Amino acid sequence: MADVITADVAIVGAGPVGLFAVFQCGMLKMSSVLIDALGEVGGQCTALYPEKPIYDIPAYPEIAASDLISHLETQMAPFAPPRLLGRRVIELKGQAGEFVLGTDGDDIIHAKAVIIAAGAGAFGPKRPPLEDLAAYEASGAVQYYVRRKEALRGKRIVIAGGGDSALDWALILKDVAASTAIVHRRSKFRAAPETAAQLDAAAASGAITLVTPYQLHALHGRSGTLHAVEVVDLDGARKMLEADVLLPFFGLATDLGPIATWGVDLTMHRVSVTPSSCETNIHGIFAIGDVANYPGKLKLILQGFSEAAVAAHAMFGIVHPGEALHFEYSTSKGVTP
Repeated sequence: MADVITADVAIVGAGPVGLFAVFQCGMLKMSSVLIDALGEVGGQCTALYPEKPIYDIPAYPEIAASDLISHLETQMAPFAPPRLLGRRVIELKGQAGEFVLGTDGDDIIHAKAVIIAAGAGAFGPKRPPLEDLAAYEASGAVQYYVRRKEALRGKRIVIAGGGDSALDWALILKDVAASTAIVHRRSKFRAAPETAAQLDAAAASGAITLVTPYQLHALHGRSGTLHAVEVVDLDGARKMLEADVLLPFFGLATDLGPIATWGVDLTMHRVSVTPSSCETNIHGIFAIGDVANYPGKLKLILQGFSEAAVAAHAMFGIVHPGEALHFEYSTSKGVTP
């Protein structure tokens, strides 16, 4: 028998922006339900880089991604939203004021408004085309996410990739690993200039070995235990790098899944919204965070937080028709579930 849940707002996506949307809706006396395909809240902050420091959250000069999620959970706790985790929304029908959503877990959700906070959608790593890769993945010798950097202490680490994630982790792990090498097919990296400068300094001091321009060619080991990573340059010259763990950071393969069938306008696989309201082309459906697209959009968590507030205020008239919204600052209003 299907579980039926009724809430003012259905929030699809339980990453940091989705969690903050619960708080913003709650402050306006709107109840929420959270739905996420992952088995825990936090989105990429939890699944991909829980120990990675974030530097652009207001009032936190530096905060680990997992700590940010913990604080957001504490902030939204007074509003106690039901959490439907490990579920995907596979059906959406109805109209503003009376939407009905169905999940692959047989849940039925009745909501007056919908917020899409799905980030990049369902995601998974882009895997390198290497022989016997699955065996090394199963043993942990090949990892696409660093859940605990302490688990890599004393290991010989080879990182592959040329973007921010590859460089960030190389800089973080150089003080933990026995050795750290970074492989990239070009001599120039695609990371932020300051990060690239830090990498150059670490390489000059011998803390990190730059292996460029090379790309992955083969894994060498036995029964899932990695001994070396073989790389090759554009001329076919090969080099062996001693390694216990390979970390390929080639980005994520993302998929909006059923969201793409809901009739919302899409631009480059993201949901188009009106910036002043974060509403999509369908009245009553809003999009915030990385999944939202509009001119001048910045894909930053802090902008997603702002969009959560904008969307909550914009949908108030749908959830509470005929009621005037008297805006109050949280310092005078307090948190009142």
